[in-house]
Amino acid sequence: MNKQDIRIDFFRGSGPGGQHRNTSETGVRIIHLPTGVVVTATESRSRHQNLQRAMARLEEKLAARSRKKRPRIATRPGRGAIARRLDGKRKQGEKKRGRQKVDD
Repeated sequence: MNKQDIRIDFFRGSGPGGQHRNTSETGVRIIHLPTGVVVTATESRSRHQNLQRAMARLEEKLAARSRKKRPRIATRPGRGAIARRLDGKRKQGEKKRGRQKVDD
């Protein structure tokens, strides 16, 4: 990852932390320009710790994007599953036939 590929923004983090957190720009947002991936970190009141956390998150996200997905292996239902499904259908049909009018 090149330094030219990322843009780092600092902003004021909201939430608990008191006056220090409300007045200092410790929140970190990193944007990976080639992919458009955005990560933020605002947990700590320290800009340095937030920057480290955001960089770690960005590396994780980029690694997840580059990971190759395993193709899905198509499977067929087994004999037991087929038999159970057909048995259920048969019982439902018998129930419905039992509701019909009887001709005398």
